[in-house]
Amino acid sequence: LAWLAYHAEHHGVQGAVIIDRARPGRDRGFAKTLDKGLRESGHGCRVVLVEAPVPLGQPGLPPESHPFCAPDAPGKSRMKPPKSNRWSAPLAEALIYEIARARFLGQARAVACLDVHDLLEWRGEAASVFDAAVAARSGAVALQGRHAYPWRLPTKRPVTFGDHSCVQFDSPHRAARWCIAPAVASEAAIWRPVRIGNVALEPVEAGGVYRCMALRQRDGAVSRIVPKSSLIEHPPLIDLARAAFGHDAERMPRIAARPAATGRGAAVIVTTMKNEGPFILEWLAHHRAVGFDGFLVYTNDCTDGTDTMLELLQSKGLVQHRDNPFRGSGMKPQHAALAAAEGEPMIKDADWLVCMDVDEYVNIKTGDGTLDALFAAVPDANMISMTWRLFGNGDVDAYEDALITGTFSRCAPELARKPHQAWGFKTLFRNQGIFRKLGVHRPKGLNAQLVDRITWVNGSGRPLPQSMFRNAWRSTATTYGYDLVQLNHYAVRSAESFLVKRDRGRVNHVDRDQGLAYWFRMNCNVEQDQSIQRMLPAVRAEYDRLLADPEIAAAHAHAVSCHRAKIEELKQRPDYATFYAALTGERMQKLARLHSHFGANVFLSGPDVVPDEIVQRDPDESFFFTVERGETVH
Repeated sequence: LAWLAYHAEHHGVQGAVIIDRARPGRDRGFAKTLDKGLRESGHGCRVVLVEAPVPLGQPGLPPESHPFCAPDAPGKSRMKPPKSNRWSAPLAEALIYEIARARFLGQARAVACLDVHDLLEWRGEAASVFDAAVAARSGAVALQGRHAYPWRLPTKRPVTFGDHSCVQFDSPHRAARWCIAPAVASEAAIWRPVRIGNVALEPVEAGGVYRCMALRQRDGAVSRIVPKSSLIEHPPLIDLARAAFGHDAERMPRIAARPAATGRGAAVIVTTMKNEGPFILEWLAHHRAVGFDGFLVYTNDCTDGTDTMLELLQSKGLVQHRDNPFRGSGMKPQHAALAAAEGEPMIKDADWLVCMDVDEYVNIKTGDGTLDALFAAVPDANMISMTWRLFGNGDVDAYEDALITGTFSRCAPELARKPHQAWGFKTLFRNQGIFRKLGVHRPKGLNAQLVDRITWVNGSGRPLPQSMFRNAWRSTATTYGYDLVQLNHYAVRSAESFLVKRDRGRVNHVDRDQGLAYWFRMNCNVEQDQSIQRMLPAVRAEYDRLLADPEIAAAHAHAVSCHRAKIEELKQRPDYATFYAALTGERMQKLARLHSHFGANVFLSGPDVVPDEIVQRDPDESFFFTVERGETVH
C-alpha cells in the first residue's frame, strides 16, 4: 500500500498489475487487506491481482527473501540456505510479463517494470518516467537501479521504505528495470524481467530505481545481506525518505580520521616467523636501511633459535618480540598475530604500517631507494600497494650463509598474470583509522564513512579503483605497477632451504603442503632483476654493524648451524631425498623458465600435467600451453 501510494502521488501511476505468487488456497487475508487499503487510500490507483496456479520460482533456490538470494550478501560460500521452494524462490518464468502485457497492459499509455520493493526516482525535464518513454524514439527507456539499505534495522517496528538511507560505494550490481510505451514501441518488442527484447532501450540519466533491499530480504540484520563496510550515506535517498515518507532514517555514526603526522612519522612492520633464524638479520638490516623504524615480530614453535634471537634483538632495542597467541583462539597463526598486534602501543602510535613476511623485501626504485624517496614520489597517497615479484632459486641448490638479495636475481616477468599468486601485494598504509584492523595483504574493516579519504596507489603511483578498496589482495592487468616500488618475494630461496620451509609448514595456510606443486608455482626463473642490489652497500653496512655485536653474531651462527643440521637430517630421509632430487632435477629447472607459456590451470593442476616433450622445447614467445582443470597427463 505504501508502494502504490508513493508511485500514485509522486509519479502519476494510475494502476498496477501484481502477480501474487503465493500457493493457491492459502488464506485470503492478503487480498482482502489490500482491497480495503485501496478503498481507504483515496489515490484512485487501480490494482489487478493475478494469482499464479503453478510455482514460478527457480528450482534449487531458497525463498527470495533469504539472504542467500541477496546479490551482495557476505559469506555466501559458508551460508546454508533453507530448503528450495519454487513458490517463493526468485522468479524463473519470464513469460508472465508477456502474459500480463497481452491480458492487461497492452493498451496502457506507458508501463514500468518494478518489484514491490522498488521506488522510482525522477529528475528529468519530462513530467515523469512514463512521459520519457512516450517521448523516446524507441518507445522504451532503461532505468538503472541502485540497491538501497538501512544503516540499521528498527527494533520495535517493521522496516519501511523510509528506513533506507545507504548505498554501496563499490557494488557492481544494479537493479535493471525498464519503462515502455506500448503504442510507440515496436510490435516485435518482447517484455522480459530486466530488459525489452527487440527494442533498443534508451538510457535515462535523470531517472532510475532504488531497490530497498531490507524489504526484499527480510531476514536478520543488515550485515546479513550486505557488508556494512561497503555502505555510505546517500543524501538523495535520505531526502526522499523525509519528503515522501515523512521519515528521518537512522544515520551512520560519524567517524573522524586521524590527522596525518607532520612529516613522515614512524613506519612499522608487523610480521610472523617460525624457524627463520638464518634470514632474520639480513631482512632486518635491509628494512632498516630502507628506512623502517620499528618491527613487531610474532613467533611460534621455533626450534632453530629464531625466538631466542628475537628476544636478544628486543633487549638491544632493535625489535619487539611476542609469542603468537593463536592457540585456543580458533585462528590461524598469522591472523591471530595481527589481531593481537592491534592493541600494541607500537602499532597504535605508528604513522605508517605494513604487514609482511621475512621472505619479502621492499624494493624502492625511485630516488635513493628509501621510504623518504617513495613518499616524496607519491606525497598525497595514504596507501601504497607493493606488488610481488616472484624470485626463484636461480638453480641455486645449496644453502649458503649469504645475503638473499645478492644471491637470487632470477624472477617472474613484470607482466605475470599467472599463477594468481604472482601478483599478490602487500600494502603500506597510513594509520589514520580509515580501516579498523590489520590484514595480511592490506588493512581490513573499512569505515566506509571515510572512503573519500582514501588515496590508494599502486607501485607505479597510479590510483587504484574503488572496487579494490574493501577486499582486493592482488593486482590485475590494469592495476599492477613496478616503477616506484615492488615487493621482492623470495618464496623458495635455495632448494636446500626449501626442504626446511616445507618441513616447518606455512604460517597462514597451516593445512596446505608446500610440496612440488608449490615449488612449481613460486619458483620462477624467467627473467633477471638486480634492481634491489643497489641497496647492498647500505644493507651490508647495517648487517655488519649488527654482527659486530658478539651476542648477535653468536645467535646468528647458532641459527645457521641449526638450519644446516635440519637440511642434513631431512636429506637423509627417503621421502625428502626423493623430493630434493625432484626439486633439483633438470625437469623442474626447465619448468621454472617456462612460466610465461602456461595457462592458469597448469599451475592449479601441478607440474605433472606438462608433457615431457613440452619441457624439452625451447619455445618462441607466442607458445602457450594449458589443460582442463584437474586434468592429468600420463
